[in-house]
Amino acid sequence: MTSTTASPLTLSSLPSGGVAVVFGAGGGIGSAVRDTLLASGRFATVLGFGRSTTPAVDIADEASIEAVAASAAAAGEIRLVLDATGFLHDDRQEPEKSWRQLDADKLAHSFAINAIAPALMMKALLPRLPRNGKTVFATLSARVGSIGDNQVGGWYAYRASKAALNQLVRTAAIELARRAPEAICVALHPGTVATGLSAPFGSGGHQLFTPKEAAAYLVTVIDGLTPAQSGGFIDWQGEAIPF
Repeated sequence: MTSTTASPLTLSSLPSGGVAVVFGAGGGIGSAVRDTLLASGRFATVLGFGRSTTPAVDIADEASIEAVAASAAAAGEIRLVLDATGFLHDDRQEPEKSWRQLDADKLAHSFAINAIAPALMMKALLPRLPRNGKTVFATLSARVGSIGDNQVGGWYAYRASKAALNQLVRTAAIELARRAPEAICVALHPGTVATGLSAPFGSGGHQLFTPKEAAAYLVTVIDGLTPAQSGGFIDWQGEAIPF
């Protein structure tokens, strides 16, 4: 893929006007995507939601997700939703290196953020997408969530919760197509990005992107998506990843 940072991205495949929504807008990737969407000039309104925005959203609370979804729909036709939330580690939980470290509460926490919260976003937002014209719901997954690509093991909770997210996306995309044939629901892998989520683990030999670079690649991929790719698991270069 050629460089995407030289000039503003126009998102010409999406109808002009309308509303773009970013969940996780307080994070590195989410805030960069929000800024990229604003710079595109394609949307009448760009809304970023996070724990400290107004209104704030608690992605562990379905009522909170429903409230911001209703707020977004009231602003106009929702043409793009990007979920940039996710959890890998904090001061109480690190990725597992062995099955000996498996813990029910920690597994549940990873699934709550990485799979259940995006599922509730789909529940709240997919029925609110326009029935006609291109519209996209994209959620950030991770290549390590690929079952077919897992060659090294470890990271049980993160891998499994992202694999569950991929299945939820696939299933929702099938239902969405019956309602809105031009709508797209996908899981996107942003590559290795220099954020707090990945910082303790280095690049692992992978190319490391700034949040701004990652946002540009993600928006470029979104611009090129077609309904035939709905339900897919796609990387920052627009290439399909095996489930």
